[in-house]
Amino acid sequence: ARHALQAARDVPRRETVRMYAGGRWQEAALVVREYVRPGDAIAGPAIIAEKNATTVVEPGWEARITELDHIVLDRRTPREVKYAAGTQVDPVLLEVFNNLFMNIAEQMGLQLQNTAYSVNIKERLDFSCALFDADGNLIANAPHMPVHLGSMGESIKTVIQKNRGTMQPGDVYVLNDPYHGGTHLPDVTVITPVYLGRPSPQPSPASGRGGNAGDALPPAGEGERPLFYVGSRGHHADIGGTTPGSMPPFSTRIEEEGVQIDNFKLVDRGTLREQEMLDLLRGGGGARYPSRNPEQNMGDLKAQIAANEKGVQELRRMVDQFGLDVVQAYMRHVQDNAEESVRR
Repeated sequence: ARHALQAARDVPRRETVRMYAGGRWQEAALVVREYVRPGDAIAGPAIIAEKNATTVVEPGWEARITELDHIVLDRRTPREVKYAAGTQVDPVLLEVFNNLFMNIAEQMGLQLQNTAYSVNIKERLDFSCALFDADGNLIANAPHMPVHLGSMGESIKTVIQKNRGTMQPGDVYVLNDPYHGGTHLPDVTVITPVYLGRPSPQPSPASGRGGNAGDALPPAGEGERPLFYVGSRGHHADIGGTTPGSMPPFSTRIEEEGVQIDNFKLVDRGTLREQEMLDLLRGGGGARYPSRNPEQNMGDLKAQIAANEKGVQELRRMVDQFGLDVVQAYMRHVQDNAEESVRR
């Protein structure tokens, strides 16, 4: 039955009791349910007791009685979004951050799987995604393809070394060179540097531009360098070579596997260099055996860019939540813990 809402009043309290809430003991009002009526509001901390139930009203919340005599809880104080996580290693937070980093790499993998063009990546799942610190050292590599685990960091370090001082927000690089962290040529690695507080637009397939039309990314400040790197490595169905599939069993030279790519800038400050990439895949860079399906390669490369962008977004979200110093500290703690575990 509906009841007429009464004017706000002081709700009768039986007594005050101690309640543990918000990390400490607090004095809370003990309210008997039979004594409240529609229209009443009870601010937390409080306990509403009745014959067959107990309702706890936490600090920052308010219980109000509706015209149907229901109790509705409303938050009155905004929730604190920051966490008081320090930079000193804490065993519990170490495991939390270890899983957070791994989850980002796994989300990148899902993005790549969902947007890839070729069956090789979309269905056979021959790819890996990973996070790296500012020096190109591995932080987390989702367990997609074990053969990719150890070498991707060398690809990151190659990009860092060859683009030191010239890298800009919105840049993306691609390589498959086995002499610089690659495996075999069909495994193509796409690398994105992560800057904070700067746009990292994902190129539009239609226009080749990222962000809004006419947007231009500001140059990085003097001395500014990426704080993290994200990378995705995918096995492309064909990258050229003497046989379809780019894995000739009787090859004696690296060029017989296909197009060899070393530190090619795939996206330049948010602008996708699609035509230049297609030219390279078609042999414009001097490849003796060019790709048989450059458009398919380009589709998978765009998916890898999208996967990296997912990693960039999630890393920025983590920094917003915990702070840059905490995230960087726990990256080091995760590395130290991994090293100690291997040495045991």
